[in-house]
Amino acid sequence: MAKKGFFTAFDDVWMLDGVRTPMVDYCGALGHVSPTDLGIKAAREVLKRAGVAPSDIGSVVAGNMAPGDFDQFFLPRHIGLYAGVPVQVPAIMVQRICGTGFELFRQAGEHVQGGACEAALVVGTENMTRNPIAAFDHRTGFKLGAPVGFKDYMWEALKDPAAGINMIQTAENLAKKYGITRAQVDEFAAASFARAVAAQQSGFLAGEIVPVVTERFELEGYKPRGIRLQGKVTEVAQDTHPRPSPIEVLAKLRPVFEGGVQTGGNSSALVDAAAAAVVASGAYVKANGKQPLARIVGAAAVGVPPEIMGIGPAPAIRLLLERTGLALSDIGRFEINEAQGAQTLAVAKELDLDLNKLNVNGGAIALGHPLAATGVRLTITVAREMQRAGVKYGISSACVGGGQGMALLLENPAV
Repeated sequence: MAKKGFFTAFDDVWMLDGVRTPMVDYCGALGHVSPTDLGIKAAREVLKRAGVAPSDIGSVVAGNMAPGDFDQFFLPRHIGLYAGVPVQVPAIMVQRICGTGFELFRQAGEHVQGGACEAALVVGTENMTRNPIAAFDHRTGFKLGAPVGFKDYMWEALKDPAAGINMIQTAENLAKKYGITRAQVDEFAAASFARAVAAQQSGFLAGEIVPVVTERFELEGYKPRGIRLQGKVTEVAQDTHPRPSPIEVLAKLRPVFEGGVQTGGNSSALVDAAAAAVVASGAYVKANGKQPLARIVGAAAVGVPPEIMGIGPAPAIRLLLERTGLALSDIGRFEINEAQGAQTLAVAKELDLDLNKLNVNGGAIALGHPLAATGVRLTITVAREMQRAGVKYGISSACVGGGQGMALLLENPAV
């Protein structure tokens, strides 16, 4: 399976730092915040944490899947401008569904390695709550008696019309293919919640989070933007979905499909969030005395059958290892998106992964899966965990709706 796809190698490309907003449950405190403004918040903070002047940024690479407002076309540009990046610096929108965050790093790495810039700003942002109720059929008007075509954008996007199934069914297909039981999926989900709760209580997750408050973003000569939290909340400082979720509780939930293994408790949570990172050249790192978080070694993207799209990380990781000459045993930590519990377990079985190296601080079942922000979040988390654990290599990866997989290989500069 790993013979097809593409691989990009990076010789001297670094992630200086990364940060994200809290991941807040669907219809929660961030529910009415534009994904642009979530992205601005993360972008401003990562530049501050990395100690990088906005004027040093030569490229803005941003990702967002579903439009959260009518100005989505301008999202990358506005994130760059309101983060203080010079007006002359261009911005681009990137889309690879759940793999968008990894593709942001890949394209930023190419910009840096190709000499287009010395430092690039990477931002993935998603407001799931603001996915629109949309219609594509009525530009020419409403005919008497004709069906009205308004549908839930997010719900419809979960369906793959080519395969004629939704994303949960693709996980059910993998459960059958790999002999994964409901009890195994619930056990995996319970562990994801327990790990996330522990990482929250220890303060590890707080190290990559910038608290979000109601605030105003000024840009001289242009209209102000900003964030307004919902209700009486004045600050959101941690992820809201992690909670103790023992197997006994998860086992009581009804499956989405009769006789299936996937439930609302062992599938990825719906959340609103943004994540950002700064990618820079080795020359920039040396000239400015930076201590980068990780070296970006390579990126791999592959295609897989749409009906088992969740297996995508397995061939992507294999391709990454083949082209870099590393063995699976060389990788000390994995962050693989938990789109569905059965899907992640299928990847683990296919690769014969050590679950003690996988998502050790909890995964998307407990934390959430904010589409375009997910790959950035996974990459930041694995880089930080690599440093804490003192391991040399780590991989972040995700499956992609429609039948793809993508993975990034990182190296710890401290080992």
